[in-house]
Amino acid sequence: MNNCYFCKKNIDEIDFKDTNTLQNYISRSSKIKAQTRTNLCAKHQRKIALAIKRARFLGLLPYIPE
Repeated sequence: MNNCYFCKKNIDEIDFKDTNTLQNYISRSSKIKAQTRTNLCAKHQRKIALAIKRARFLGLLPYIPE
């Protein structure tokens, strides 16, 4: 049951500057989507959450919807 996108593509590091990819894992209300919705493994779900939080801190992604 390897449905994780990043495991399939053999991607280990998730770049916080890649906002186009990160947008796929944020809901319309700017919340980080749950692991059941994203179909990521636990390892990559944690990395996505960390990358989103870093991008928000640096102003690349919004904290609240626009």
